[in-house]
Amino acid sequence: MPTTLRNFSLVFAAVFFTGAGFLHFVRPAPYLKIMPPYLPWHRALVYLSGAAEIAGGLGLLIPGLRKPAAWGLVALLIAVFPANVYMATDHIQMTVRPMPAWVAWARLPLQGLLIWWIASIARSAR
Repeated sequence: MPTTLRNFSLVFAAVFFTGAGFLHFVRPAPYLKIMPPYLPWHRALVYLSGAAEIAGGLGLLIPGLRKPAAWGLVALLIAVFPANVYMATDHIQMTVRPMPAWVAWARLPLQGLLIWWIASIARSAR
């Protein structure tokens, strides 16, 4: 991947995950809705995952932390996958405006693409 594209991808990932992490604190309700009922401590887990996204996103910007931050984000994406499955299979609406069922199902392969993207950042980090 050309350096300019790699740098753009890195900064975009950092902004994406940091911003998503802050949303867990500013607007936790949508995340609380998609927490599978078998998990305990929903609010704490939403905040924990938000903090992990912020830490991972910011860590991508620090060369010495880039690789562990990226692998940490990969682990986080895998850890939150059950919430996306629950949202799709139980038709949970994250937003006030109803979302078509296909959108929830589309998030599942999207999660795989996010994992691939962040793993590629981890592999290219020194």
